[in-house]
Amino acid sequence: MSQQVAAVETLFLHGRSDGDFTVAVEQSGSDRAPEQGRGTSKGTRVLHGRLELKQTDAGPRPARLRVQDGSDEVPRPPDQFVEIARRATRIRISQQTGRADRDRLRAMFAGYQLDEKVKAVRTCRHCANDGRYSPLTEETAIRASEEFICPDCAMRELDREANFRGLRSGARERLEELLLDVGDLERITDLLSGNLDPDVTRFDTVSATTDEIDLVETSSLNLHPGIQSNLEARFDTLLPVQSLAVDNGAVDGEDQLVVSATATGKTLVGEMAGLDRVLSGEGTMLFLVPLVALANQKYEQFQDRYGDIANVTIRVGASRINDDGTRFDPDADIIVGTYEGIDHALRTGKDLGEVGTVVIDEVHTLGEQSRGHRLDGLVARMKHYTESRNQDTQWVYLSATVGNPEELAGQLGARLVEFEERPVPIERHVTFANGQEKPRIENRLVRRAFDSRSSKGYRGQTIIFTNSRRRCHEIARKLEYDAAPYHAGLDYGRRKTVERKFGDQELAAVVTTAALAAGVDFPASQVIFDSLAMGIEWLSVQEFEQMLGRAGRPDYHDEGTVYLLVEPDGSYHGSQEMTEDEVAFKLLKGEMESVRTVYDESAAVEETLANLVVAGSEAKRLTDRMVGEVPTKHALGKLLEFGFIDGLEPTRLGRVVCRHFLAPDGAFTMLDGLRKEKDPYDIVADLELMDEE
Repeated sequence: MSQQVAAVETLFLHGRSDGDFTVAVEQSGSDRAPEQGRGTSKGTRVLHGRLELKQTDAGPRPARLRVQDGSDEVPRPPDQFVEIARRATRIRISQQTGRADRDRLRAMFAGYQLDEKVKAVRTCRHCANDGRYSPLTEETAIRASEEFICPDCAMRELDREANFRGLRSGARERLEELLLDVGDLERITDLLSGNLDPDVTRFDTVSATTDEIDLVETSSLNLHPGIQSNLEARFDTLLPVQSLAVDNGAVDGEDQLVVSATATGKTLVGEMAGLDRVLSGEGTMLFLVPLVALANQKYEQFQDRYGDIANVTIRVGASRINDDGTRFDPDADIIVGTYEGIDHALRTGKDLGEVGTVVIDEVHTLGEQSRGHRLDGLVARMKHYTESRNQDTQWVYLSATVGNPEELAGQLGARLVEFEERPVPIERHVTFANGQEKPRIENRLVRRAFDSRSSKGYRGQTIIFTNSRRRCHEIARKLEYDAAPYHAGLDYGRRKTVERKFGDQELAAVVTTAALAAGVDFPASQVIFDSLAMGIEWLSVQEFEQMLGRAGRPDYHDEGTVYLLVEPDGSYHGSQEMTEDEVAFKLLKGEMESVRTVYDESAAVEETLANLVVAGSEAKRLTDRMVGEVPTKHALGKLLEFGFIDGLEPTRLGRVVCRHFLAPDGAFTMLDGLRKEKDPYDIVADLELMDEE
C-alpha cells in the first residue's frame, strides 16, 4: 500500500532548566525561516524544524524531519522526533492547525501511546505566521477584531498606532496598561479617536473623604450679634474646616493659613473673623482675590449676605469694571479687591483706614511665575501699612492647593489649619482627540451630563476649560445645548448674566479660560479640559487640581466627573518642549508643587522699587519679610542705572513706573528708545526680544 505524505507541519521544542519539556506542533504559515522572536511561551527553545507525515497501514507516522540550523535545514532521522515526544512532559497542538491535520497528529501520537500527553491549545496566529509558538490563556489572550493574539503582538500593533499618532511615553505607558487590563486591542486604539467607553477612559476615582471633626454649633460662637444672628439663620453647625479654624483661634484674632479642598467652606472662615471685627469696631475687612471676575462675584455675594449689616465696596481699578469707579468707598466696612487693586492703592499712597482683617484668597498664587512676586510684595507692603499705623490686623490666607503647607504657614507667620476632605468622589477620565475632534466629543459629554439628574434633583452641568478666548466662543457655538463663553474679555454685565443663568440651570455648559480657575462659583458636576494649557503655558499641578476641583458640589451632586481631551503630540506654542499627552499624565500622577516665590531680575527690580515707593528707608525690612528671596543689591543697581531712584529715594519717573505696574526693565527700554527717537515698531521689537531672553 502506497504511503501518502501529509501537509508540512512546523515543530517547536521548548525546554526549561528543570527538565520539564514541551513539544508543540502547529501548521506552518510561511516557507521562510521562522523568527526567534519574543514569544510568550515559557522556557528556552532548543529546536525548530519541519515535520512531514506519511500515511501507513498503522496510521500516520513521521516521514521526514528537517531541523533549522542557522539559515540551513539539516535532515534528521524521523525516529528522533518520536524519541523527543516520548521524553516530553506535554505535547501541545495549536488550534491554528486545521482540524483534519490536528486529527492526523493526534492519531500519530496515539499510535505511540502518547495520546494522554496531547492537548490542543489556542495560539497566536500572528506569531504562527512568523514561525513563533505563543500559547494563549484566558489571562494572556488579547482580542483583535474577531480573533485573539498574544500580548507581544498586540503591543506591536499598539506601538504602530502610537507611532503614527506621535504619542509620547506617558500616554504609551497608559495605553499599554489598559491593553493588558482590558484585553481588547480595538477598544484601546479607539481611545485615540475620542472613545468615551467609561471602562477604558477612566483613569482613576478620587474617593470622597470625611475626617471625623467635632462640629462647632453656630449658637456657641459668641460673635457680634449682627454676624451671630446671620450665621445662626443660615447654619446649625459649622462645616468641618470652619470648625477646625474656630478651634484654632479664627474668631480670636489668630493669623491662619487655611488649606482645604474646593467647596469645603473655607471662605466663611475669613468672613466670620472679618465681620466680627468690623461690627465690633476693630477695623475694615479686606477680602483680596487674584482676578476681577472673582472680585465682582465676591462683591455681589457679600452685598447679598451682609449688605444689611455692613457697607461693601470693591477695588479693582475703574478702568477694569463697567463703571466710573464710584463703587469704591475707602470708608466701607468690607473692601473686596484684586491683589493689584489694593497694591495700586498702596503704591499711590491711598488711605485704607483702620484695617482689622485681611483675607488673601488663592494664596498659592505666590508660586506663580508671572504673578507670584506681586502678591508677595503686596503682603509685605500691606503689613507695613498696618504695622506702621499700630493696627492689630488679623491675616487669614486661603488655598485649596499647597504642596508645602507647614513651610508656607511658617513663612507667613500664620497657624496652619489643614483639612483633607473631598466632599464628593471625582472620576477622572482620559481620551485622545485632535483639536477638530474635541468639540464633537465635548458636545456628547455635555449632553450626557445635562440629560441626567443627581439624587438631589439637579441636572449635570459642565465647565469646559480651554486656552484662548477665541476657542471659548468656537466651542460654545458648536454645542447643541445652551452654552456660553465666559472670560475676562466679556463686560461685567455679560459675565453676570452667564453666572445667573448657570446658577438657574438654564445653561448646560460654560466655556472658559483661566477666569474660572481661581474659584468663581459655578456649581458644575463635570469639568472638561479642552486644553491643558492656559495661553502658551502648560498647567501646573496646582492649577490643574484647582480646576478639576470645580467638579461636583456636595449640595448638588452625587459625584464629580473630569475629562481630559488630550491631543497626541500636540502643543500650543513653539516654546512648549513637552506635548499634551506627556503633560496629561504628568498632571494626573503629579504631586502638588511647593508654593515658593522665585525672583528673576525683572521681578526683583519691580518689587524693590515698589517697596521703596511705599516704605522709603524702611524698604529693606519689607524685603526681608517676603516669602521669596529678593536679590536686593543687584535690583538697586538696576534702579540706579535706569534713573528710577536717586539714592534710596524714588524719582518722579520711578513713581510713575511703579504706579502703572510697569516692569522697570521694559519701561527703561521704552524710554531709552524714545530718547533715541527710535521708530515705535523698533521699540516693540526690542520689548519682544526682552521677553524671549
